[in-house]
Amino acid sequence: MSTLSDPVSLSSPRGTDAGLTPKELAAKYHLSVSGRRPTLPEYVRQLWARRAFITAFATARLVAQYTTAKLGQLWQVLTPLLNCAVFYLVFGMILRSRDSVPIYIAWLCVGVFVFQFSQSAIQAGTRSISDNLGLIRALHFPRAALPVAFTVIQLQQLLISMVVLVGIVLANGVTPGPTWLLIIPALLLQCFFNTGLALVMARVGAKTSDISQLMPFLLRTWMYVSGVMYSVSPYIQSWPKIYQTLYSWNPATIYMDLMRYAFMPDSFNPHIYPGGTDAAGHAMPKALILPDHIWMMAVTWAVVAFVLGFVFFWKAEEEYGRG
Repeated sequence: MSTLSDPVSLSSPRGTDAGLTPKELAAKYHLSVSGRRPTLPEYVRQLWARRAFITAFATARLVAQYTTAKLGQLWQVLTPLLNCAVFYLVFGMILRSRDSVPIYIAWLCVGVFVFQFSQSAIQAGTRSISDNLGLIRALHFPRAALPVAFTVIQLQQLLISMVVLVGIVLANGVTPGPTWLLIIPALLLQCFFNTGLALVMARVGAKTSDISQLMPFLLRTWMYVSGVMYSVSPYIQSWPKIYQTLYSWNPATIYMDLMRYAFMPDSFNPHIYPGGTDAAGHAMPKALILPDHIWMMAVTWAVVAFVLGFVFFWKAEEEYGRG
């Protein structure tokens, strides 16, 4: 008979469980480690099951984003328009970039709107984990829902701004045509590409919060070298062909060219650029006008970025939100 002075182990299994190891006990009662990373197929199913949460979260954040501003949601349109106005003043008028590009105002606005979609998605993705630690620690859900939701926010903003962009393009004398149908697949491909980069930067930003301070400088550099405000062909025509080919794989340039071609196919019409030259007479490599394989390039970037980004983020799923 046990007495009060006998030592008692409260953690030792009793009865039929006596002698079982912790691993055997867990298997018997179907227990799993709290916060364990699910398998990749299971993770995809969990994320898909939260699609309503992602949409609701994105919509709520979008509505709340400008609640303190007097103009409210109008800033979603004013911000890219003001950027276009500044770029037109500096690059179009002062640096005379408008002389080498037909329909320059529409061409510029399409580039600014499209690049800002990627820029904003990447910046928001970088902060998506570190800025929402309270939500992550309070609720259990696939953490990939956050960078995906922030990409959806940027897509919603772009769709709102597209109404103004269409008006700008029409005001510049562009007639709608069948190529406008290409806007939808081009946006979808860019959305997958942006989501992949947002997932990559979300994991990096969760580990190194200082990266969010560096990203604006990196993204600004990317913008300047991607031909958002001016045609890059006069500057790279003297490069070796291999470098020109590598540059033609710049994803920012690819998605901008797709949208510019969809809105303004005449800008890439060989009758306007006879013999592969631009309006100023500079030679343009075919890959920089609109390569026949540009859709293949856009699809490749979208698939590679999304798949690698998703897997890269999933690998650290159990680490997000920890101190």
